[in-house]
Amino acid sequence: MSNVVALKKIEAEPGQAQPARISRPVAAQPEETGYRRTVAPEWLVTGLQRGIPMLVGVALFIAAWAILAQQSQSLPGPLKTWESAKQVFAQPFYVNGPNDQGIGWNILNSLQRVGIGFGLAALVGIPLGFVLGRFRILGDMAAPVISILRPVSPLAWLPIGLLVFKAANPAAIWVIFISSIWPMVLNTAAGVQRIPQDYLNVARVLNLSEWKVFTKILFPAVLPHVLTGVRLAIGVAWLVIVAAEMLTGGVGLGFWVWDEWNNLNVEHIIIAIFVVGIIGLALEQSLLLIARRIRTE
Repeated sequence: MSNVVALKKIEAEPGQAQPARISRPVAAQPEETGYRRTVAPEWLVTGLQRGIPMLVGVALFIAAWAILAQQSQSLPGPLKTWESAKQVFAQPFYVNGPNDQGIGWNILNSLQRVGIGFGLAALVGIPLGFVLGRFRILGDMAAPVISILRPVSPLAWLPIGLLVFKAANPAAIWVIFISSIWPMVLNTAAGVQRIPQDYLNVARVLNLSEWKVFTKILFPAVLPHVLTGVRLAIGVAWLVIVAAEMLTGGVGLGFWVWDEWNNLNVEHIIIAIFVVGIIGLALEQSLLLIARRIRTE
């Protein structure tokens, strides 16, 4: 009780300094606006910023195509081509004979030829590029030969393939091989030559074997150049296969285009053009995705 009385006296005495009061911050109350503000995700904003111009570009392309089709009696328009495409892809794997098969079989046969020719080119071209870049004397010896053979048109190699292999299918694979090997050889050799000499000097001081130099120094440093060469090579391979199949025949997109031209079916030719472009874009984007994943690991 005395403590309470003393406390009251202290508070009542005039002239005494009052203890400072600590003010606590008061949280700001949100304004009552009747709605809640939301922020769009970053991926959605980026997608719209890139997607809208792409859609506008496609729309302008289709519009220009429709205008040209109205001015020409032989060129089918987008709607007519679309209706024909629905019929083509309704049964893509039919077989009515050795040369009358659905577009699905034509795509698979073209991809098979490209895969074999491109795979053989990678097995030969990438190691050859390492050797030519690693040993300067071999690179100087091969430089004039590569400079002469690389600009040769891919179709100029087709008669050589027919002469050697005596069959159309291996001749087409040969054209793919010889056309797609040069980007891998040149990019790999350039990557090896750009490796800092200090890396190789350290390897020489440590007395590393040639296999150790390849696995620990050359391959990790040259991998981006190798992937660039592979990406360029797959584009060349897919570009060449259509022209090669036009001349060799058999089941494939190139033969399908030529056969439809003989039948004067222009809608199917336009469909084949779009199919070739879409598959080529998918192959290139797949390799770019693989390259990004390898570089981030």
